[in-house]
Amino acid sequence: MSDLAPSAATAGQRILLVEDSDVVRMLTVEVLEELDYSVTEAAEAQQALQVLRSDEPIDLLMTDIGLPGMSGQELAVAARQLRPELKVLFASGYAESVEIDKSEPANHTAIIGKPFSLDALRDKVQSMLGN
Repeated sequence: MSDLAPSAATAGQRILLVEDSDVVRMLTVEVLEELDYSVTEAAEAQQALQVLRSDEPIDLLMTDIGLPGMSGQELAVAARQLRPELKVLFASGYAESVEIDKSEPANHTAIIGKPFSLDALRDKVQSMLGN
């Protein structure tokens, strides 16, 4: 792996990762935890919504766009109804063809293309969470 030195600023920040591929989810959790983020996993949107309805603090929702049942974009809309200030990072193998809402503050919504490098993931998450 690359040099993924955690920053002191990441400690305690919580990410809800929604990814239907077990392998991709496991690897992404591993990287994010190495960076000292606390990660809650969900394999699909309904499971993620249960977390978002709870009192669990979440700083960033990272979701695959191509989820079964409810897309990542639909999940983001539902998530923002529950938590209006929630930051959302979309992951997609078709990132160049995905439209994201440009009317939001610059670091509230972003997209990362799959497959992403570990460094790209670190940089994108840190820029969104302000560290």
